[in-house]
Amino acid sequence: MSTTTPTFPEGFLWGGATAANQLEGAYDEDGKGLSVQDVLPHGGIGQARTDGPTPDNLKLVGIDHYHRYAEDIALFAEMGFKTYRFSIAWSRIFPQGDEETPNEAGLAFYDRLLDELEKYGIEPLVTISHYETPLHLAETYNGWADRRMIGFYERYARTLFERFGSRVKYWLTFNEINSLLHAPFMSGGISTPKEELSAQTLYQAMHHELVASARATRIAREVASNAQIGCMVLSMPTYPLSPSPADALAVMDFDHSNLVYGDVHTRGTYPGYFLRTLREKGIELEITDQDREDLQNTVDFVSFSYYMSVAATAEPERYTSGQGNIMGGIPNPTLEASEWGWQIDPVGLRIVLNQFWDRWQKPLFIVENGLGAKDQLVEVDGVKTVVDDYRISYMNDHLVQVGEAIADGVDVLGYTSWGCIDLVSASTAQMSKRYGFIYVDRNDDGSGTLERFRKKSFGWYAEVIRTNGASLEA
Repeated sequence: MSTTTPTFPEGFLWGGATAANQLEGAYDEDGKGLSVQDVLPHGGIGQARTDGPTPDNLKLVGIDHYHRYAEDIALFAEMGFKTYRFSIAWSRIFPQGDEETPNEAGLAFYDRLLDELEKYGIEPLVTISHYETPLHLAETYNGWADRRMIGFYERYARTLFERFGSRVKYWLTFNEINSLLHAPFMSGGISTPKEELSAQTLYQAMHHELVASARATRIAREVASNAQIGCMVLSMPTYPLSPSPADALAVMDFDHSNLVYGDVHTRGTYPGYFLRTLREKGIELEITDQDREDLQNTVDFVSFSYYMSVAATAEPERYTSGQGNIMGGIPNPTLEASEWGWQIDPVGLRIVLNQFWDRWQKPLFIVENGLGAKDQLVEVDGVKTVVDDYRISYMNDHLVQVGEAIADGVDVLGYTSWGCIDLVSASTAQMSKRYGFIYVDRNDDGSGTLERFRKKSFGWYAEVIRTNGASLEA
């Protein structure tokens, strides 16, 4: 393994990432409708929903970014962000999701947010749909199980491109689109209880999302000529638990279940191994000639999240699945884990970067990576902060591996750390699972002042950006 100081290309897009439902709050202001997140007070992995918003749902307030965005963006600029990934709340633009006319107040909010980014020269990276399907679409149409969702999403995407296309260059169609089969309500707005869902319905919903993503890609090129459109997948490098060929095959099968989404986005057609899966499951997808034509609109780049790797085996019943991992998999006995049971594997990031580049030959963008931890606010020289050396170590080691992948020849556009400011966790709906460089004074019981404090990692990341990665310790 090389230990050279990593070199990042000129113009590398350093920054951070968030999602509207986890930080904006203001869930019922300025005409916003309810989203699936407003009835998931305990996080997306459990999928235990309520009948409506409840006081224990921290996402209803988030960190009040809706009213404090200018303050937060100023802090991002202080760190030197080159880019900021955020999502647009679908139900701010179309409160029910199936209206003909958008909500102007919702559009105006994102105009104001873009004004602040432009003030500091920060490039926006926008996710069109990030785990926040309008609740009306979930309850009335069963979310992406219904083909009509393609048209609703198409109208929504066109509205965004027409309004913001001259201001936003980089777009992502769906967040972690390969999570649909594992978290159908959070990821796809599918109201049918997971245990009652048929494989036929789930895979048809997957197809609808892929067609919608491809249509959005086509519309962007028609409406916003400067736009670069990317897909976004959850990456999960997988190792065999033994040298057994059977375990190697188990890895291949696990990989295929994730890679199919990127294959379709970059190649415009379903691969043979996926068609075999459908045959063996007895699934016949409804695919129209128009669908096949739409899928030919392939993406300009591939973006992904990376938090952990897993292991696979031909005998999974002998092992316990990873704690808190939405995609399953077996914990790797050679790796340490975070407080939430996620395996810590910096080298896995280099591996997945090479795998994706070799497979798709599209520029790559790491749009989520970070460490969720229980931070402690302390006072150092009269200043409140968090001494998060554990986060600095985690991120340093991962970024060194990004540099190694770039040296390997991988085309990497940028890196946006997940939860650059503390926000409500998607998986657990906790504030205590903190990722940010900025501490937000809010607790799991909803108490707190919402005041912002710079952590030690704030200054560390600012130096990484200032030196374009030269300050990293290999």
